[in-house]
Amino acid sequence: MTSALYQRIDGSLYHRIFVVGDLHGCLSMLGHELAKIAFDPQRDLLLSVGDLADRGPDSVGCLRLINEPCFCCVRGNHEQMAIDAIHEENVSRWLRNGGDWFYALEDEVQAQAKGLILQADKLPHVLELNTREGKRIVIAHADYVSDEYVFGKPLDSYETIWNRDRINYALAGRYGPISGADAFYFGHTPVEPALQFANLFYIDTGAVFGGYLTIRQLQ
Repeated sequence: MTSALYQRIDGSLYHRIFVVGDLHGCLSMLGHELAKIAFDPQRDLLLSVGDLADRGPDSVGCLRLINEPCFCCVRGNHEQMAIDAIHEENVSRWLRNGGDWFYALEDEVQAQAKGLILQADKLPHVLELNTREGKRIVIAHADYVSDEYVFGKPLDSYETIWNRDRINYALAGRYGPISGADAFYFGHTPVEPALQFANLFYIDTGAVFGGYLTIRQLQ
């Protein structure tokens, strides 16, 4: 069941389900981490908090994950910058934030990358996972900009992929849970180590900045 911003996932269809932090082109690092957990693409599912491309060594390879049946992703601000640039909007912003890889590609590969970026324009802003154990887990890139989660609730899509207010308040010691789900997983803001505030989890541990990828098992 999908709305403009939301997508629901039935956990009973999968054996194990994991969520991974911002990839930013770090495909080989992802492969290494998936090997460590014996990830089975035939039975398991990997969820992503977004920001597949930019800054790292294999943006195209990470974008190709969109088409893998064992992979599901929310839209990050880097996907949005790429989408905008492909439509000739705010190209300079993407270039300032790691989008130069795209313009250095040979024509054939660039055409493939453009197709993948256009596919990313169909990515939801919010994933709701209902696990086999009866838990509701919500994934968004930067924030769920409400203190009460409801599937299909109108959202400011820009704030969902860019907002850092909630984590900044939490880092200053001011935080509380979001009601309506058991747990929320976000990326966007690099932290070390991964952080938990109430039922909010921040799992971008700066893989592309010399950190590491965080993968958490949800089912």
